[in-house]
Amino acid sequence: MGCAISGLEAKGEFGERTTEDAAATPSEPQIQMIKESWKVIRDDIAKVGIIMFVRLFETHPECKDVFFLFRDVEDLERLRTSRELRAHGLRVMSFIEKSVARLDQLERLEALALELGKSHYHYNAPPKYYSYVGAEFICAVRPILKEKWTSELEEAWKTLFQFVTGLMKRGYEEESDRQRELAASPKERPDKRNTAI
Repeated sequence: MGCAISGLEAKGEFGERTTEDAAATPSEPQIQMIKESWKVIRDDIAKVGIIMFVRLFETHPECKDVFFLFRDVEDLERLRTSRELRAHGLRVMSFIEKSVARLDQLERLEALALELGKSHYHYNAPPKYYSYVGAEFICAVRPILKEKWTSELEEAWKTLFQFVTGLMKRGYEEESDRQRELAASPKERPDKRNTAI
């Protein structure tokens, strides 16, 4: 679909990190590259958000199942002009902006990503889709950054997305476990009144 990175997640080249290396964060030079590139990207955040999601639906049409408003939309031009898609794209870009701003405060970034993962449980948006967004973001910003785009910058953004999506996955799983515990019937829960002697 015009970007060499599209579909790489399916091949495991852009997937989430495993639990063992989920704590891997961007290095200091990577953080500086991300911040510098964000200064250019943020001027086009609405455009990037739309491009990113239209590309996501082109490359991974199964993702539309998560988005009730776009589930039955086949016309990509209609998606490009959709106010709802623009609004969602801006929300995602806002999250990316907050992530970039918190790169020097990793505890805050971790809390933000964990909460987003928990909220995605309630949106019925499973973790298998999270890393697709990072790949499509990279494809969307590459033409905006033109000659400033390097393999080192691409690796820096990949590292950030892998870090964030790993945390989101953990948040999703924590919320899933919590909801299962809440849903357990009283019969399955130990009765504290009967355990006292």
